[in-house]
Amino acid sequence: MNPEPHDLTVLLNRGIAGDRNAADQAFTFVYDRLRAIAAGPGGAAKPDGTMHATALVHEVFAKLVKSNAATMNDRRHFFSVAAKAMRHIAIDHARKALSKKRGGGAARVSDTNLEAPTGSDPLQVLALDEALKELTDLHERQASVVELRYFAGLSVQEVADTLGCSPRTVELDWRTARAWLRTRLGETDR
Repeated sequence: MNPEPHDLTVLLNRGIAGDRNAADQAFTFVYDRLRAIAAGPGGAAKPDGTMHATALVHEVFAKLVKSNAATMNDRRHFFSVAAKAMRHIAIDHARKALSKKRGGGAARVSDTNLEAPTGSDPLQVLALDEALKELTDLHERQASVVELRYFAGLSVQEVADTLGCSPRTVELDWRTARAWLRTRLGETDR
């Protein structure tokens, strides 16, 4: 039996506080959703097998529960934090992959659609991360919308609920942020 969303919040917070049984129950509840996110367009799981979705989910969940840094307000807050964790894990893996490669060269981003997977190209992952850092400085909510939509796989309505704004605002921010990112990431093609 799956817990209700408010029960999940209780389980997550008990898990963060050190209750291993609660953490296991929470993990069981969110596992399928996290795995789908990890294998999706913004997830760090790679088709070349260097990081499988299952391993990523375990790494994300372990990072969240072991951090003891914050209390989860609700289910959507959990997925927001999970999106940040997946983004950081994707960046870490991209950096490791690049450090193993020989040679150098400038980053080249061939497709900045944000609806196509970028997890398989470490250069694209790092370029997207740098662009998101810049976007955060310019328009933090737009950057949050990208992170929640792209890395956490949340719907427009879920993002609106998480950020406390209307779905229309999320749609406009998503469209504006994608256009800005296309322009910004396109600069690396020259």
